[in-house]
Amino acid sequence: MDSVRVLIIEDEVKLARFVELELRYEGYDVTVVHNGREGLETFLSGKFDLILLDLMLPGLNGIEICRRIRKTSDVPIIMLTAKDEVMDKVSGLDSGADDYLTKPFAIEELLARMRVALKHSIKKEDEKNIITVGNFTVDADKRIVKVDSDIIDLTKKEFELLLYLVRNKNIVLSREQILNSVWGYTYMGETNVVDVYVRYLRSKLDEVYDIKYIHTVRGVGYIVKDEED
Repeated sequence: MDSVRVLIIEDEVKLARFVELELRYEGYDVTVVHNGREGLETFLSGKFDLILLDLMLPGLNGIEICRRIRKTSDVPIIMLTAKDEVMDKVSGLDSGADDYLTKPFAIEELLARMRVALKHSIKKEDEKNIITVGNFTVDADKRIVKVDSDIIDLTKKEFELLLYLVRNKNIVLSREQILNSVWGYTYMGETNVVDVYVRYLRSKLDEVYDIKYIHTVRGVGYIVKDEED
């Protein structure tokens, strides 16, 4: 079996070297770049299974790199950054990152996050289908959501949340289940992040098209139903 190819884009040379050595010890094939623009070019000219991406980088910042990569690839991206503000995390996730790890971090936690991200990536490759609920469809392969013939513009996390809900339609899902499945690990922050993203989805679906498929189950979580109430 081929080694998992990891691209590290990190301008802190000592940290990048430390992570590189640890990952190589674990059997990963690692490439390290210290400049944002060079990191993007390296990704576009190569083939990688996962990216460890710093937020603040010379040449091109991590948010912009993430956005550009997401135009052509669903490769797992874990952001590594000293920033710990909520909006920084939201910006990173909305730009397409799969996970967010604040420095300093334990290498064991990073390895665990990487395993989860890679597992989800493989699972997504195996789950290729188009799901229809009422008059909207979710294309898991092309990452497209349509209401009738209209294409709905969703962020990466909004799409993944909606996809998880429709794949489990007619099943009540707790906030904890949604967090673990969509965010990819046992989330340590406030569980209201699910409520926030459900509101985002409703503002783009329910409120625009008068669709009532995402239902709140008080005290538990959410359910997508085949039929409107």
